[in-house]
Amino acid sequence: MTVTIYHNPDCGTSRNTLAMIRQSGEEPQVIEYLKTPPSRERLVELIAAVGMTPRDLLREKGTPYAELGLADPKWSDEEILDFMLAHPILINRPIVVSPLGVVLARPSEKVLDILPNPQIGAFTKEDGEVVTDASGKPAG
Repeated sequence: MTVTIYHNPDCGTSRNTLAMIRQSGEEPQVIEYLKTPPSRERLVELIAAVGMTPRDLLREKGTPYAELGLADPKWSDEEILDFMLAHPILINRPIVVSPLGVVLARPSEKVLDILPNPQIGAFTKEDGEVVTDASGKPAG
C-alpha cells in the first residue's frame, strides 16, 4: 500500500505527520513540494480529493499571501491556482494521500483517519503534546 506525503521538512506539523505515518509501519513516498511542486492537474486533483477549494488550501503564515493581496475575494480559483504554482509555499501542508483517502493533516493526527494501520502506539508531537498513549488510544 502506498502512502504519499506532500511535505515541508521545515514545518513541525509536516514532520509530526511524517513521523506518525512511519510509526504506523508505512514508509511513504515523500514529496518535498517546495522542491518538486505538483503539476496544475495534480494540484487540482488534490484539492478536490481533500474536499476544499483552492482558497481553502491557501497558506497565509510565512508566505507572500498578504503582499500578493490574496485575501481579496476578486481572485478566482484559477488565479489562486496560478499563485500557488508560482509560489508553492502558498500550498498548505502536509497533504497525505493513501488508498483510504486524502487529507490536509492539520492537525497532524488527522492523518490517522486514512492510514491502513493507524495504531501507532505512544506518540508525542515535537512540542510535547501527547497524541496517543502506549495502547494507541487518543490521549486526553
